[in-house]
Amino acid sequence: MTSGLWELVLRGVWVTVQLLFLSALLATAVSFVAGVARTHRLWIVRFLAGFYTEVFRGTSALVMIFWVFFVLPPAFGWQLVPMWAGTLALGLTYGAYGAEIVRGALAAVDPAQKEGGIALGFTPWQRMRLILLPQAVPEMIPPFSNLLVELLKGTALVSVMGMGDLAFSGNLVRLALQESAEIYTYVLLIYFVIAFLLTRGMRGLEKKLKAGVGEAVPKRGAVTAEPAGTGGVR
Repeated sequence: MTSGLWELVLRGVWVTVQLLFLSALLATAVSFVAGVARTHRLWIVRFLAGFYTEVFRGTSALVMIFWVFFVLPPAFGWQLVPMWAGTLALGLTYGAYGAEIVRGALAAVDPAQKEGGIALGFTPWQRMRLILLPQAVPEMIPPFSNLLVELLKGTALVSVMGMGDLAFSGNLVRLALQESAEIYTYVLLIYFVIAFLLTRGMRGLEKKLKAGVGEAVPKRGAVTAEPAGTGGVR
């Protein structure tokens, strides 16, 4: 490829990284708000959080992008630029999946921890902030890592809006060169490199958070010996 075509691809990479960062921030915020709300003592809060989760998990991210970019403008009289439309659609969609990760991690915390907070006279918010979240967050990192990689791959959907992300730029280069194998191989490799860096970064974050609560991260493929008399290894 010529330098001009490589520059087009690199601009697409930069747009993809920006979109990934912004939509991941929104998805993280939504995940924690909705996930914590799923455990709230008031049924109406749990219902609203559950309704949001089911709606956005049950709809296509591609259709949601169409809806945000093409349906909202005539309905409300304003137009989102492609970057913000993509961020909103992807952030809300993947945030619904993240909400279930948060809810599941909070539910997995030993009930005795919560009971201890009640015995100490902590308010619900204090129990959540000081006891439950510090123990639940490290357990959220592996599924959040998977979700982040899925979000990276989902950013390719914004090309339907004509947004110059990596997938859109790769297609333009393909049309210019009339060569599919070469350019799409490059695009695949770029997505893989970004995903690999994301997973390694999340792995490091998991180790740091678990070290903060006195837990060790097991090495991949390692087996853990059972205490004597429990029957082997797992």
